This record gives sequence, structure tokens and C-alpha cells, in this order.
Amino acid sequence: MTNETTQIGSIHVSPHAIATIAYQSALQSYGVVGMASKNIVDGIASILAKDPTHGVDVKFTGEHINIDMYIIIEYGTRIKSVANSVANTVRFQVEKAMGISVNEINVHVQGLRISD
Repeated sequence: MTNETTQIGSIHVSPHAIATIAYQSALQSYGVVGMASKNIVDGIASILAKDPTHGVDVKFTGEHINIDMYIIIEYGTRIKSVANSVANTVRFQVEKAMGISVNEINVHVQGLRISD
């Protein structure tokens, strides 16, 4: 959890909130058609409960944020270009919202899908 103390109090931001920002940013990136689970247990849990951070894992190390993204991209797009675009978009949006630098973003392409 990120913590900041000001003159009038303190601000606490949970990794879940950061994951939500990253999730929305990834879905708005060109070529991304969905998010994937990192394993079967998470996949079953996401089916049972709608999670706005599905496919995003955030670790906060005190000064930096590390994000793992598990995405499904559109068939026919360049995988490397889409992954770089997702990483850049997520980094920009999280740093803009949080004011803290993102140390690393790992984009894991879990599959390809033909969109409508």
C-alpha cells in the first residue's frame, strides 16, 4: 500500500486501486481484446466474481511499483508492438494518477483471439 503524509493527514492507496488503473489502461490499448488469468485458480475465481483487476498483479516495494499484466491480443496484430504499447500506456496512466514511478511492467501474452 502506498502511503503519503501531508500537512492535513495521510493518503493510503491500495495495490487494488493501482491494479484497477492498469486494467482499464490495458483494455483501452490497441490490439488488446481481453485480460487473462495467470493460472487456473485465478481463472475460476474470476468467473465466479467479476473482478476489475482480473489479469493484473501489482507489487509495491516502498518506492517503486511493479506490475504484471496478463493479456489476450487480437490475432493478426504484431505481438511485440501491442505488448510495448500496453506497457507504455499503463506506465503513463499509473504514474500520472499516482505520482510514483513504475519500476517495471511485465506483459505476459496468454493468448490470441479473433475479434468480431
